[in-house]
Amino acid sequence: MSEAASTRVALAKNTTSRKTTRRHPTSATGTKALLPSLAPLLHEWVPRQRWFAGKGRPVTGFSLVAATEILPLDATATGPGLLHLLVRVHQPGSGQAHPQGDCYQLLLGVRTALPQRLAGARIGQVTEGPLAGRTLYEGLHDPRVADLLLERFRNPGSLGPLHFDRAEPIPPGLTPRVLDAEQSNSSLVFGDAFILKIFRRVFPGTNPDLELPLALGREGCGRVPAPVAWFEAATGPEPLTLGVLQPFLRGARDGWQLALAALAAGRDFLPEAHALGRATAEVHTALAAALPTPPLAHDRTRHLVAGMVERLEAAAQAVPALAPYVPGLRTAFDAVAALGGTGRGWDAQRVHGDLHLGQTLCGEDGFWSLIDFEGEPARPLPERRSPQPTVRDVAGMLRSFDYAARSHHPWNPEWAARCRTAYCEGYARAAGSDPRGEPELLRAHETDKAVYEVLYEARHRPDWLPVPMAAIQRLAAAPA
Repeated sequence: MSEAASTRVALAKNTTSRKTTRRHPTSATGTKALLPSLAPLLHEWVPRQRWFAGKGRPVTGFSLVAATEILPLDATATGPGLLHLLVRVHQPGSGQAHPQGDCYQLLLGVRTALPQRLAGARIGQVTEGPLAGRTLYEGLHDPRVADLLLERFRNPGSLGPLHFDRAEPIPPGLTPRVLDAEQSNSSLVFGDAFILKIFRRVFPGTNPDLELPLALGREGCGRVPAPVAWFEAATGPEPLTLGVLQPFLRGARDGWQLALAALAAGRDFLPEAHALGRATAEVHTALAAALPTPPLAHDRTRHLVAGMVERLEAAAQAVPALAPYVPGLRTAFDAVAALGGTGRGWDAQRVHGDLHLGQTLCGEDGFWSLIDFEGEPARPLPERRSPQPTVRDVAGMLRSFDYAARSHHPWNPEWAARCRTAYCEGYARAAGSDPRGEPELLRAHETDKAVYEVLYEARHRPDWLPVPMAAIQRLAAAPA
């Protein structure tokens, strides 16, 4: 029997078992010896992954949240097994939000012998415990394992703590491939028809990248691909969103690539920026119709400003080059606080939360879509799910135009300024209100975003630090 055939047979048996017993981890993974036997391999492998958020801090240990054999590996089988782990990674200084350590999702392939085509996905050989003598590898790179995940979506249901659900039928036989561009997550494309995003760092509560596209789909908003299927884990009072399957926008290019191409060709990006503003406004309008819109009253305004000030002070401590600009930057936050103190309020609603050119796709017909509603992964999930002023998204896009202009030599600040104007005009055309009509709130959010960028670039891409620092100089000098 071929490897593919044996995989299908094992899957069929496991599917039947799932429907009748809703079983929990089998004997290979249901022992206390499993994680200690894998820990030496994970200790070397996990910190090297692009999606690992704890870089720069030592890993002191692991604890098992849940283990499920999605595809068991029989003792005599040579084909793959698939082990799904939710593992908490312990590090010093994990922070108040997750003092026990961050929880990560691992999809580990297990084979008695690893084919040469999977050599680059190898994690290592297990030397002890229930998987002793087997080879562990990154399962998403194995087409047999990827086929198995798609089959789970095609036949939804529960498997131990995992639950698979879908909103529409999924055809079989779609060839999988891994996207290498992801950083905080991992993605698989199936036959240019669907894209599966696997969340690596997971949190209790529904991920906004599932919640918001579902809500937008109910509103009939065509600017965001609606989820086709998803899976979650029940390990506590709230589910953990593990992955979302959405339509793959074949032939679409992201806004960042298109902006850089325009700069390289020496042309403006004004029609595209105007259309992007319109698309953003349409998404905001649909979100406001689908989900609650509590006002940003005095107490919430004070909390919003306090968070901005706290982030500024922390960034200035970490990046000394920022310190001389702190007084000027504080005036942006003080202006919002002063208005809130007079009783001024603003509308708040669910927003994208991390909007920039790279989170947009333009189809071959020129139609713009917004993607990746996860928000800023570094921020706590409750904060990412809380209603915010819509200018938060606008500020993110305005900063992205500046980044694009700065990435091209020579720097063209006028190009960015024209794009910013066109974007706001497109937004106003669709929304009926211009985001520049709230200058204090917009400046505060743009300042907060630039401060975040300074801290990020200083830690991860020092060569890019001059980009947000140029915005810091401009924003610190702006009139209150």
